[in-house]
Amino acid sequence: MDEARLTELLNRVRSGGTQVADAVAELRQLPFADLGFAVVDHHRALRQGVPEVILGEGKTAEQIIAIAHELARTGQNVLITRIEDEKANALMRDMPAVRHNAIGRTCTLESSPITVLSEQKVALVSAGTSDMPVAEECAETMRMLGIGFERIFDVGVAGIHRLLHKRPMLEDASVIIVIAGMEGALASVVGGLIDVPVIAVPTSIGYGAAQQGMTALFGMLTSCASGITVVNIDNGFGAAFAAARILRMRKKA
Repeated sequence: MDEARLTELLNRVRSGGTQVADAVAELRQLPFADLGFAVVDHHRALRQGVPEVILGEGKTAEQIIAIAHELARTGQNVLITRIEDEKANALMRDMPAVRHNAIGRTCTLESSPITVLSEQKVALVSAGTSDMPVAEECAETMRMLGIGFERIFDVGVAGIHRLLHKRPMLEDASVIIVIAGMEGALASVVGGLIDVPVIAVPTSIGYGAAQQGMTALFGMLTSCASGITVVNIDNGFGAAFAAARILRMRKKA
């Protein structure tokens, strides 16, 4: 249950449209549901504005399906990250309305209309095609958070003219998410060109000395472009949530 649904319920009680006993019954689902193997947090949307997100990695298909059903039962939207194709297929057989982004390794179910978080756009910038799984995870997360965004893909520093060609789009963005592997230099370049918040995501793409993303992570953390925010390796999901926090605070201001 999110803030809007709770407000609606309380207003119905106040107007006499809903009996107190019925409201109490509806509120019994808060703050969580214990499934035995998982405790589903139904209170999260009230605290953070977004329902609990399911990390598919390490869970069985049966566990994912059960948690998804519990979230959907209460009218909450469902986002599953890091889900393998086999598990996604099992989920879609059980819940045909689920949408699968195979590249981003996500599944989503829209039980309720997605509220637009902000009219301000995010620029989603990735260095190479190999970074697309992380970029698409970020894109699907932003979509479920109600964030508008523009994809600017395959504009890495090996051909920097491709990025400069997109500079007007960067300048129009309110937040920029930069996703890059190898040495992670793209975040510094963007951070040096544009004065809006830049969230950098190192990816595990690159040969030997790239150290599965550690080199890009260190490069982004030691960027000479001041004020860049850096999330964990391959964490497109975390970058989307960081952007949401920025946009949500601007909306409150």
